[in-house]
Amino acid sequence: MEQRHLGRTGLRVSRIGLGTLTWGHTEESDAADLLKVFWEAGGTLVDTADVYGDGEAEYLLGRLIERLVPRRDLVIATKAGSVPDPERRFDGSRGHLLAALDASLARLGTDHVDLWQVHAFDPGTPIEETLQALDIAVSSGRARYAGVSNFCGWQLAKAATWQLAVPGARTRIAGTQMEYSLLQRGVEREVLPAAIDLGVGLLPASPLGRGVLTGKYRHATPADSRGGSDHMAPFVAPYLDDAAARIVDAVATAADGLATSPLQVALAWVRDRPGVTAPIVGARNAQQLAAALSVESLSLPDEICRALDDVSAPVHRYPDHDWSTL
Repeated sequence: MEQRHLGRTGLRVSRIGLGTLTWGHTEESDAADLLKVFWEAGGTLVDTADVYGDGEAEYLLGRLIERLVPRRDLVIATKAGSVPDPERRFDGSRGHLLAALDASLARLGTDHVDLWQVHAFDPGTPIEETLQALDIAVSSGRARYAGVSNFCGWQLAKAATWQLAVPGARTRIAGTQMEYSLLQRGVEREVLPAAIDLGVGLLPASPLGRGVLTGKYRHATPADSRGGSDHMAPFVAPYLDDAAARIVDAVATAADGLATSPLQVALAWVRDRPGVTAPIVGARNAQQLAAALSVESLSLPDEICRALDDVSAPVHRYPDHDWSTL
């Protein structure tokens, strides 16, 4: 699998990443199959978080490292900052973040993670305090690189600029993880331009529109799908409207013309967007993952990309466009 640099850093990752959001509900044997298929295809980037399965995803990944795949062959990314507190969903305080990192390392059974990300912006903590936790993590060797997740445009720009203001003393923001797909192009408004300008690599989450872009929901909701499960149905539901259906139909039409699958078309589109380093793909089983990884040999023709761009184009007007043309 092709390797790409994460932003303007020396960290190289596979251009498709493996996500572990659902590993809290995954059997160890199934997770082992997923990790083995990914590794054998040349995949390196494995993304998790301390809240996935209340820590079970990290614990499961840790059990598989070395026993199944050598630690040195993986780029392990995790996140901290989300908390199960209805009064405070995010905690970006230095104390919480560093304690969470130590707990993640213990569950993963490793002395460092390759990429440590702040899971979300915490308006209750000064951003310089949050970012100092990243500096401490990197300077102490517990993390090799640092990033953020779910930061809007101004938050990302502020964080990345703050870190760049003192070169050598502060660790630069290497990447930002955001939802991005043909069904969710909101990052193109401000986040992606900021990331490109500041040398921050984008790691798209849910690149298949939470599974909807595979076409599996075109006619009904399969009982064995995420949309058919009690705990994941609300996650899929926002992309089952008429607007999404029109985009999914266009993806299916493109797939028919290219003699490939809607999954491959949707994934190739986001993988090759400007500023994107590596989409993070979640899969229920090894067969689904193998189908996603087979996109490695596919590059969409320009005319297909333009057609998909047009059918899925978000409405971005003032102030994104020249005001004089409005």
